Order: sequence, then structure tokens, then C-alpha cells
Amino acid sequence: MLLWCRKSRFYPKLITCVRAISTSGDGYLQVLLPYIYCLILPELGFPFASLLLKSFALERCLYFILKNSLRRKRPPDIVPDFSSIVTASDKFSFPSGHTMAAFLLANLTLMEFGLVAFPIMIWAMGVSCSRVILGVHFPSDIIAGALLGTCIAQLTSGIY
Repeated sequence: MLLWCRKSRFYPKLITCVRAISTSGDGYLQVLLPYIYCLILPELGFPFASLLLKSFALERCLYFILKNSLRRKRPPDIVPDFSSIVTASDKFSFPSGHTMAAFLLANLTLMEFGLVAFPIMIWAMGVSCSRVILGVHFPSDIIAGALLGTCIAQLTSGIY
């Protein structure tokens, strides 16, 4: 599917969109959102911002431990004659950090605010798929990232 997509005449437009979606998952949103919540909804925002920051701290620790322990190579390093569209920020692919963080944010927002978080869940799925389309992750990397992000959200929402 990905190889067919690369041969399509719509490919340049798709890549422009996919790059933007992927970039939105670089972490800036996860850092800014707690502050935005505090400004908009001070009574809910401060406790939720605290939950987000603690959850992301745990997520980043787990991400670095898994990434550097498992050391799974990225698709261009394994698949012959395949190159990624973007340069990955690190050497290893499993799990997808973009996906972990996006699903953590989406699930915590869903648990706190209900269906209002639906667009953030769609965004998290888009970030995940963009990483495969850009050639920096295998599908199993994003599946693991989504599951880990969701599990961390469940765990931290019960603790904090």
C-alpha cells in the first residue's frame, strides 16, 4: 500500500499534509496544552495540567527505556531500496514516541472531558499513521505506541 501510494500522482499533496500532521505530534502540543487548559478552565485546568505533566514524564521515561533496550532498527535500515521521507529524531523505531505521546494526551483528555476529546483522538490516529506513511515506523511500532500511551493514561489517571 505504501509503495503504491508513493507512485500516485497525489503523493506530493499527501506528503505535505502528512508532514504537517506528523510535526503536530513533535511534543509542542503536549507541552502547551496543559497551560491552555489552565487559562480556559482554571478550576479543571490546574489538576488536569498536573496530571498531564506527570503522565508525560512517566511516558518519556518508559519510551527511552524501551527504545534503547529493544533497539529495533527503522524501516530504511531493514527494508531494501526503501527510504524515509523525513529524518527520524533517533536511531530506533520501537515503540513510536509520537504515537505514545499522542495517545496518552488523547486518552487523558477523553477521560477528563468525554466526547469533547473526539477530535484529539482523531488527531492521535493521524499522527500515528503519518509516521508509517513517512517511512520512519513499522505498523507494529505505532500499535505498540498506541497501546502503551493508552495504558499509561489508564494507570496515571487512577494514581493522580
